[in-house]
Amino acid sequence: MERSKEEFLRRFGEDYGYPNAPKNIDEIRASEFKRLQGLVYLDHAGATLYSEAQMEAVVKDLTSNIYGNPHSLNDSSMATSDIISAARLQVLNYFNASPKNYICIFTSGATAALKLVGEGFPWSRESCYMYTMENHNSVLGIREYALDRGATALAVDIENVKLHGLRDGTNESSVRILKHSVQRRAEAKFPQDGVRCTLSDNAYNLFAFPSECNFSGQKFCLDLVKVIKDDAQKFFEGSQVGQWMVLVDAAKGSATDPPDLARCPADFVVFSFYKIFGYPTGLGALVVRTEAARILTTTYFSGGTVSASIADIDFIKRRERIEQVLEDGTLSFLAIASIRHGFNIIDTLTTSAISRHTTSLATHVRNMMMDLKHENGVNVCRVYGRDIAKVSSLDLGPTITFNLRRADGSWYGYHEVETLASLSGIQLRTGCFCNPGACAKYLGLSHSDLISNYEAGHVCWDDKDVLCGKPTGAVRISFGYMSTFEDAEKFLRFLEISFVEKHKSSNGKCHLCTEAVPLSGIGWQQLVGNVRLKSITIYPVKSCAGFSVSGWPLSNMGLKYDREWLLKGPSDEILTQKKVPEMCYIRTFVDLEQGKLFLESQRCKEKMQISLAKNSSCEMEEMNVYGQRYEVMTYDDEVNMWFTEAIARPCTFVRCLSSKKRSCMNMVGREGLCRDSKSKLTFVNEAQILLISEDSVHDLNSRLNSNIQKDCSCSGQTVLVDAMRFRPNIVISGAKPYVEDSWRSLQIGEAHFVSLGGCNRCQMINLDQQSGQVRKLKEPLATLASYRRVQGKILFGVLLRYEDCIMEDEEEKNGKERWLQVDQEVYPSID
Repeated sequence: MERSKEEFLRRFGEDYGYPNAPKNIDEIRASEFKRLQGLVYLDHAGATLYSEAQMEAVVKDLTSNIYGNPHSLNDSSMATSDIISAARLQVLNYFNASPKNYICIFTSGATAALKLVGEGFPWSRESCYMYTMENHNSVLGIREYALDRGATALAVDIENVKLHGLRDGTNESSVRILKHSVQRRAEAKFPQDGVRCTLSDNAYNLFAFPSECNFSGQKFCLDLVKVIKDDAQKFFEGSQVGQWMVLVDAAKGSATDPPDLARCPADFVVFSFYKIFGYPTGLGALVVRTEAARILTTTYFSGGTVSASIADIDFIKRRERIEQVLEDGTLSFLAIASIRHGFNIIDTLTTSAISRHTTSLATHVRNMMMDLKHENGVNVCRVYGRDIAKVSSLDLGPTITFNLRRADGSWYGYHEVETLASLSGIQLRTGCFCNPGACAKYLGLSHSDLISNYEAGHVCWDDKDVLCGKPTGAVRISFGYMSTFEDAEKFLRFLEISFVEKHKSSNGKCHLCTEAVPLSGIGWQQLVGNVRLKSITIYPVKSCAGFSVSGWPLSNMGLKYDREWLLKGPSDEILTQKKVPEMCYIRTFVDLEQGKLFLESQRCKEKMQISLAKNSSCEMEEMNVYGQRYEVMTYDDEVNMWFTEAIARPCTFVRCLSSKKRSCMNMVGREGLCRDSKSKLTFVNEAQILLISEDSVHDLNSRLNSNIQKDCSCSGQTVLVDAMRFRPNIVISGAKPYVEDSWRSLQIGEAHFVSLGGCNRCQMINLDQQSGQVRKLKEPLATLASYRRVQGKILFGVLLRYEDCIMEDEEEKNGKERWLQVDQEVYPSID
């Protein structure tokens, strides 16, 4: 890394690291961001981080001063009013906006500021709302107000913005606007005459664009403000009349390159403070030209917005200052008091230096990514943006959005990238980032693609990352003022190790191959010795502790009583250890002779006993679990209160009586999570039974300890996991590691099972079942990801379906049951 850093500094040394600031970047990270040790945070476009010095200053301020409600005249209230006034000026100064021409209106964030404009804008049937395709959903949302009031809406693509002759007073523009279809609603609610402007000469139009696209990082030329305000009519060939006003969404761009409103006088600018310096959240502002503020209207009035009102007659006098009229209720004045400490951090470094610093990192990483290739010459990274290979780094923000290809040209899913990044201690963002226009534009998704993806069950923030061979979203990394070269290098190294497919080079050095490696082609003849059933474990309550037995009966749903109960939350969400680690404290045992389920928890004084008999007097209902419909039985308040105490959150205990459908379907009728679509299921995720090989676990432990020895910081430590970490139903021993991957079916005693393939593992196997805490080393999933990854899945263990379930129905009717017994021989088949 030292050599590559020297090369980096030779190119970017004047821009990187704040050489003229009181502290350089290494000193800033060491003293102000100690919590980032061992982590690489690359989602500054989503939310940047606050510094320790900033928060210390906030705490000192709030604990040393008394700030009261500003809607009064006492000393503490006046102190707050002074702080708010100073904060307004500080915001205007940040955007180089004169207080004579602009007003700062505080809101709960950029989205609330956009909503304020949309609600208060004087839309009419002659109005047009024009916006660029590359806009956040919060900007697109203004369209609803425009269309609802009879205005038209128009999405456009902007190209080649140039403005000439400003020094001699002329205003010649060169811009290409590519218009999409015009939108208008037939059922629009037209404003009554006299309420809103309806005459063509007085019509108001609004154009919205981002200073920087939060999807691609592409910067928009701010000369576009004057181009639209002065020359918009020529783009409509006289068909669109009235005055044009311009809104700039600076939520993304304000952190590194805030719009200069003295040079580009936009009418409305919106942003959120946490995007600039991390804290406070829930606070943003609308910076509005004084003339533009006068056209905004509001119907509602609240505390602080009126000079006088009478309760029992229609009398109200609003305040005169526009910020007092539009800021409903009491402002978040303690948050406002905190922003000066964030601005102090930024002012110390300067936005110019922050922009150069972050741009140098993004340019370096972007160039390295575009040069990254598989051994066969196929590019690994597809980086998104307008002419990304040709555009100047000055026209790009510190954001890189991309997808990754395999050597055969197929796509790695963004969910796989995010999962592996998390295991490597790298925090990044995936999806469409609430920017559907840019996402569709750069990914080449047509309207029919988008609708088909939705009908296939794809929604925002889900893991359906590749559908019909196309990505549904992308991966985004973004740099902040505290990002370092080491962050960039760790990310690039992660890409190379995890996604670049290499083979043995000419010098004989073996590189890690991350191609879809066939897991194990070992056949029957390679089995050594007898394969036997080592242990049997039943988990009566989904995600709670199980119990081991020497023998257990089978039923038409697999192992009898396995995952037959579960806990659901107040909103009917299924509770598991992923969200509620405390569930591991609940110990379970089924006594077949007594016909009871016994439960105990260290948090409960009394043990709980529940009869195994299905009580017809209990309340029955239907519920959906991962796309499968079940008929379930609920329990009384005493039972539910016991579980609520055990996991320290409200919950309801339910029992599976039967599955309504054997196929597992999602809400739009496509195949859902469940892989076993032929047999009856309890509350399992994918299949009736999970098999783990003890010998495969031994191999995993060898790899874990090998990795630990390579890590100097962990020298002398050992990491061991046992088979129970994977919550198996049956554990086998005596087979070669991973030979179970090739089994098509197997027989244990007299019972026959069909293999449904490997079990896709998740973060839950990193959960320490003793303490209920997630291991900081990200193990064993990180090691498994290095050699057990196939088409985005990390496989360990085999899912089974009990094949004799139809016969088992008849045997249960006759009072006979087939049992599994520990030490029974296992007979696999690979045919």
